[in-house]
Amino acid sequence: MPQKGLSMRQITEVLRPAAQGLTYRQIAQSVAISASTVQGYLDRALRAGVRWPLPDDLDGAGLEARLFKRSDRDTRPGRPEPDWLAARHERKRGKHVTLQLLHLEYKAVHPDGWGYTQFCAHYHRWLGRQDVVMRFEYAAGERMFVDFCGDTMPITDPDTGEIGQAQVFVSVLGASGYLYGEATAG
Repeated sequence: MPQKGLSMRQITEVLRPAAQGLTYRQIAQSVAISASTVQGYLDRALRAGVRWPLPDDLDGAGLEARLFKRSDRDTRPGRPEPDWLAARHERKRGKHVTLQLLHLEYKAVHPDGWGYTQFCAHYHRWLGRQDVVMRFEYAAGERMFVDFCGDTMPITDPDTGEIGQAQVFVSVLGASGYLYGEATAG
């Protein structure tokens, strides 16, 4: 699918200057998108046999269908669905468990499963259907939240060169969300 917010008219604004010999960077600056996106659209156009000027019978929907046609491999049924509940429990249980690590484990079991981007998109879509979030509003000066967070980190004493460990102290004001953090020697 085209980049979010990018219209078919903008795609034609990529094709037209490319036919005039402008570089990816020049086109990207004129359309306000990244050069890699420009390259991706031009590669798609080349594979689809689309050239500037566009045929009169090719409208926006037709252009999109030709450039962003999904392959049979992308649409095939049966891509294995991970156990999202187990993935969520793993993420909560270990503080260094990331989606990337969970994806690597998923790909080890299902080599033809989703790529990382789709894995994350499906996880976040599933997660969005799970939790109901309750927002709290605090009057100014009513609440402040404090804690030490995360792992310790090494710090070096500038006078002695001795390496010690520091905890990270954080506090947040409830109303404004203003954050204060400081490393403290442990």
